[in-house]
Amino acid sequence: MNPNPNPFQLVLDALLNEKKEFSPKFLHHFSDMGALELKTLGDIWSRVSVKRKLNVLEQLEALAEENTLVSFDDFAKSILNDEDASVRGRALRLLRESDDTRLIPQYIDLLKSDADAQTRAEAAANLGMFVALGELEEIPPAIKQQVEDELLSAANGNDDGRVRRRALEALGFSSRPEVMALIESSFKREDPAWQTSALFAMGRSADNRWNEDVIASLANVNRNVRESAVEAAGQLGIKETLPILLKLVEEEEDDDVTGAIIWSLSQIGGEDARAFIENLLDQTDDENEDQIEFLEEALENLAFTDELDKFDLFNIEPDLVEFDGEEEDEEEDS
Repeated sequence: MNPNPNPFQLVLDALLNEKKEFSPKFLHHFSDMGALELKTLGDIWSRVSVKRKLNVLEQLEALAEENTLVSFDDFAKSILNDEDASVRGRALRLLRESDDTRLIPQYIDLLKSDADAQTRAEAAANLGMFVALGELEEIPPAIKQQVEDELLSAANGNDDGRVRRRALEALGFSSRPEVMALIESSFKREDPAWQTSALFAMGRSADNRWNEDVIASLANVNRNVRESAVEAAGQLGIKETLPILLKLVEEEEDDDVTGAIIWSLSQIGGEDARAFIENLLDQTDDENEDQIEFLEEALENLAFTDELDKFDLFNIEPDLVEFDGEEEDEEEDS
């Protein structure tokens, strides 16, 4: 027996050994995988049970959320054609933050042709990254237009509602007039699922035309609509919602919505939001480490928000003063 086996061989053996749980210590081997590792993994991947695959992918997704230094993109790309739809969907979720434009054709193919509706929905969601990059002019306009056209086709088509709604959400970053009309018509539906997605898209739009719709939805009886409205209020920085959110957070019974309210308060900023979050932190039991970490991150984000607000004021006010002075000088000269 080899006393010093190849570390990656241990990972492969663990994947195939269904008698033992897959150890978290092996997860880092999936980050930034080289060509040889990808090939050897590909050679045995079909022999790994679906249950084991999904378990590993779930652990990788959780690790990626905790640790920004790991990247499972290469691994996820290698399994996008897995025979199991759930595995393909999980792989797409691992790639949600990837800005690799080479993925666009594969995403579009999955969106249009995959047999599984949830996989098509995940592909639509991933395309939202490239709509955002296009708005920032970080990818060629032609690529942005192609992605938007495919998403508009999906959102306006006859596919499963999940696919159409994810396409709508992905388009939220877009400034195209057709998207504005799509968001408006979706919001006016009496279907909470569509209203939720419309509010999600509003939050991504950076467009304050939606402020009244967002404010009106903050007290919606449907928790999904309510949560999406809360998130949109924060993303759009709607300062008028601050007293509403501070009241809602005291009455909200759903923990996820409460968390969304706290984070939105950190995005809106201000002394009232700071005082509230600091008070919550003071009242949190020391043993509740996750809540403490979340509240501390919210305070850090609030500090960032307030600094941005100050920066905007410093940039705008001097220009206005200088402009007014020039106007006065011109009047005096005349």
